[in-house]
Amino acid sequence: MIGWRERVALPELGLGMIEAKIDTGARTTALHASNIRSFEQDGAPWVEFHPEHDRLDAARLCRLPVHDRRAITNTGGVPEDRIIIRTRLLIAGHRLRIEVSLADRADMAFPIIIGRTALRRGKLLVDSGHSWLTNPQKGT
Repeated sequence: MIGWRERVALPELGLGMIEAKIDTGARTTALHASNIRSFEQDGAPWVEFHPEHDRLDAARLCRLPVHDRRAITNTGGVPEDRIIIRTRLLIAGHRLRIEVSLADRADMAFPIIIGRTALRRGKLLVDSGHSWLTNPQKGT
């Protein structure tokens, strides 16, 4: 059981203890990314980005292989072409390999939303009346 807000980590990106919104209305997890740049490495598509956000101290550059590109409906209901990466999420004692879309969330209260697909993968239930139900865990 988790609350509608929890602390999570994305250790492969060097991001620990991120305040996340648990969003059962979103299918895909979305992470704030600025200065997104696609490139090729060894013939495969890669992406680099900065996950800087008001609620996130992360002045680093992240580089990962691109898993997919797809249209994802934004908060305004408009489909956007987004880059999808795969990375590990630590939440409520679970280590989950999940898909994450990269989006400009600078104007959003949370740098990351955790969507239904990740919640299902972790078999997590959401208590929408509570926050911070889990103990934050740092890890790799």
